[in-house]
Amino acid sequence: MAKITKWEPENESFWESDGKKIARKNLLISVFSLILAFCVWQLWSVTAVRLNDVGFNFTSSQLFTLAALPGLTGATLRLFYTFMPGLIGGKKTTLLTTVVLLIPAIGIGFAVQNPETSFQTMVILAALCGLGGGNLASSTATLNPFYPKKAKGTANGINVGIGNLGVSVVQFLTPIVIGLGFIGALTGGGQTLADGSVVYIQNAAFIWVIPIIASVIVTFFFMDELPVAKPSIKSQLSVLKMKHMWVMTWLYVMCFGSFIGFAAAFPLLIRSEFPEIDVMKFAFLGALVGASIRPFGGWLSDKVNSGAKVTFWTIVAMILATSSVIYFLNINNFTGFLISFLVLFAGTGIANGSTFRMVPFIFEEKFAAPVLGLIAAFAAYGAFFIPKIFGWSIDTTGYANLALFIFIGYYVISLVINWYFYSRKNAEVKC
Repeated sequence: MAKITKWEPENESFWESDGKKIARKNLLISVFSLILAFCVWQLWSVTAVRLNDVGFNFTSSQLFTLAALPGLTGATLRLFYTFMPGLIGGKKTTLLTTVVLLIPAIGIGFAVQNPETSFQTMVILAALCGLGGGNLASSTATLNPFYPKKAKGTANGINVGIGNLGVSVVQFLTPIVIGLGFIGALTGGGQTLADGSVVYIQNAAFIWVIPIIASVIVTFFFMDELPVAKPSIKSQLSVLKMKHMWVMTWLYVMCFGSFIGFAAAFPLLIRSEFPEIDVMKFAFLGALVGASIRPFGGWLSDKVNSGAKVTFWTIVAMILATSSVIYFLNINNFTGFLISFLVLFAGTGIANGSTFRMVPFIFEEKFAAPVLGLIAAFAAYGAFFIPKIFGWSIDTTGYANLALFIFIGYYVISLVINWYFYSRKNAEVKC
């Protein structure tokens, strides 16, 4: 593979002759590794639902904690992962952050087979799943320089949007793979449920070991390292002094924080509010809708030349959808609840794409990558706080409604902020 010595994506002739093909190849590699990262990050969102079925005796609060903890550690790791491409290069960062996913995948596979495994051990393993949560920040910082400004919205939408599909993939595949005896026989044997059926819960974790190894190999041999200037951590941290860095953080928490937080809490929320429903048939749908539609948010923003306008109207839709979720919860209508929540997930996905597209138009090129990484890091705390807020609401009132009213309040404030700074006439920045 020839070493890349020149990279000028804003040069139209270079982009059409060489740049576009190279960028697309690296985008595909990035998407593959990011899907796996999200799979590991959100492994507990569905594994926690089945623990008590195979002999564990955890409380509802403990199960929500296991689902939430990867969000806490993943968000914190993003604060560090953001700067790694600038320090050691994007390819080396992708290799390192992918190979460490083997630690929680293998650890959980062994731990869930023994009902005597302590809650403290499970907490450590849940926290280690945050190694997957950190990857989005480094992936974004790695990929962003590959594309010209005109295509960044679509490229970031594809990378992060399809990467987000890892949440849906793990929630969809887990119920299937834990029933595969031919794999379970190789990974430690099965667990007998109360109805006499046998599952192999360790498969939920072990199934990702081979794809992770494959991703490491593909990255090593085919990913490119760009000859771009590597800024110091100090220069990258200078974005923390910028007002719009914090405005965009608030907005990205609103959309991505909601997406990943709802995805982590959705299976347990369904089981809590509709105990008669088979959670595993529906748990994956929210993340599937939210992740699949994210590229559309970036593409639409590119087409209308305004991520701010797309964000504004999407927030309006999210407020209406959340209100609808509350209504159908109150009348105990699962179909209405599910449809309303899927609309809400769709809103989070579109706004994820549109807000990411806003960043390169607000900040200079040298600041865009660290800003994207940092807002992604702060937003990931939604994966911790949203499940915890749902758990607190249910423990305090017996229902999830209070949590949903809190989220509506956040969305209303976000709507005003987006309108004032970006989407109104004579706003500070037109993006």
